[in-house]
Amino acid sequence: MSKTVPTNAASSGVRLDRRELKTIARRSDRPGLVYLAQWAAGLAITGAGVWAALGTLWVWPAMFVHGVLLTLPAYAFSHETAHGTAFRTRRLNEAVFWLSSFIFMEEPLHRRYTHTNHHTFTWHVGKDSQMPFDTPMAFGGWLAEASGLALLRFHLRTLIQLAVGHYTDIVKGVTPPGELPKMTRSARIFLVLYAGLGGLIVAGVAWPLWFLVLPRLLGGPVMMLFTLIQHVEMQEDSPSILESTRSFRTDRLGRFLYMNMNHHIEHHLYPQVPFYALPDLSRAIAGQLPDPDPGFFRTNWEVLFVVLRRSLGRNTRAPSIRQAPHMITEGGYARVARRTM
Repeated sequence: MSKTVPTNAASSGVRLDRRELKTIARRSDRPGLVYLAQWAAGLAITGAGVWAALGTLWVWPAMFVHGVLLTLPAYAFSHETAHGTAFRTRRLNEAVFWLSSFIFMEEPLHRRYTHTNHHTFTWHVGKDSQMPFDTPMAFGGWLAEASGLALLRFHLRTLIQLAVGHYTDIVKGVTPPGELPKMTRSARIFLVLYAGLGGLIVAGVAWPLWFLVLPRLLGGPVMMLFTLIQHVEMQEDSPSILESTRSFRTDRLGRFLYMNMNHHIEHHLYPQVPFYALPDLSRAIAGQLPDPDPGFFRTNWEVLFVVLRRSLGRNTRAPSIRQAPHMITEGGYARVARRTM
């Protein structure tokens, strides 16, 4: 099958009755509003913890907890609203899209169009605009990705490029031409707002530092560990989502923070299904899917185990997580693809 075949349920050989899919994919404002209220309440509680800990060493673990709750749902909400599935009401969806993208630190339209391309050509070398690390991954790539610094550098560089009207070949290739000036305008707005927050901090206003900037940096690695395992060690250039993408188990807290995106195979098969319906979708097609990989911690531990051994030139077979066959080597390895973000 050609590499250029769009990656989805049909290309993966997965079937679901059209009427059942329509029922599962039905959109509503209520679940998104409930989630938004729970997220806001959680941030108020963790923010109060930061406030209470100011002036003590406890402020660092307090900012970490606040940062995880700030950063991971911002990523997940930005992702869901980029798809337009978080809410039935378009204006509400777009408002949350912009807010969450501001926290995530990616220009919203860049987020939407590069991610649409990622779904169309999932993990296809030279076509997928959201391959965030070199493949196969070695320890240096893991460290850059897991720290969150590589993504922050990419987002900052992209914002500056868009703000000055410099569009990379990737951006021009995935974006309708009429949207490029909108990208430039919103990138400039984002940079002005970030500069304003920096100006407040320099002027001695401390709250952006304690409640936004440092928590965003501290929570970033946890966000990255959730996203890292979506495709790492999986098969490139496959028409089948089952080969290129990983679902994994996680607990109730993980499912909340990640907006059920641990059902990542299911999401790629049917991206029109809202986050709150992904468990229903998973049950409906369970017999056609590989078993999800073990929990968040176990899966990330095994990825680290593999990339360390790869960097040391040792056998890279993981104990239990799924891997593409060519990812399992006895010694040296050849690069398959360079990162596109």
